[in-house]
Amino acid sequence: MQTYGLWLVFALVMLESMGLPLPGETALISAALYAGTTHKLGIASVIGVAALAAILGDNLGYLIGRTIGFKLLARYGRFIRLDEARLKIGQYLFLRHGGKIVFFGRFIAFLRAFAAHLAGANRMAWSKFLLMNALGGGTWAALFGGGAYVFGEAIDRIAGPVGYGLLAVGIFFAAAGLIFFRRHEKDLAARAHAAFPGPLPVRSHSRLIVP
Repeated sequence: MQTYGLWLVFALVMLESMGLPLPGETALISAALYAGTTHKLGIASVIGVAALAAILGDNLGYLIGRTIGFKLLARYGRFIRLDEARLKIGQYLFLRHGGKIVFFGRFIAFLRAFAAHLAGANRMAWSKFLLMNALGGGTWAALFGGGAYVFGEAIDRIAGPVGYGLLAVGIFFAAAGLIFFRRHEKDLAARAHAAFPGPLPVRSHSRLIVP
């Protein structure tokens, strides 16, 4: 941290946000602890760099999901039981509730790495993604960076359990969502088809027709 400082924070947070399994959150907390104990780094710089890296990395992940992820799903999704009807349902649900996923996903270990890819693959509007991504990235950096700076090593001890707790909550809601989907798939398919009539375009942007 003394040698690479903010560059290390920027690289790890950005690459984790792009989907690589790297300790971006740990780098943020470590830099904030270092800033609080040595004052050789400014906490405002640590938070600002982490937020910028999170936003940039997520946008690159979004671009990957939008350009590559959707094409792969459209062409090969049938092999994993993702036919066009289910792809439409995914877009419909994500475009209706994607903002919540992007914002709160920043605080959940698994979603932090893949929410941006999901947003891109499901054709979430970039303007909405950017807004919720910026709010989530900034809030995350301020809470974890500022908390580590103020409370010292205590935040490092509780960050792991809190993260696992949020992951457990996320898994619970994912399971509940799967059960709901199985029971209401036909109704959701009808709504998705009304929102996206005709075949899903692979290259052009799909637009939500009904709110």
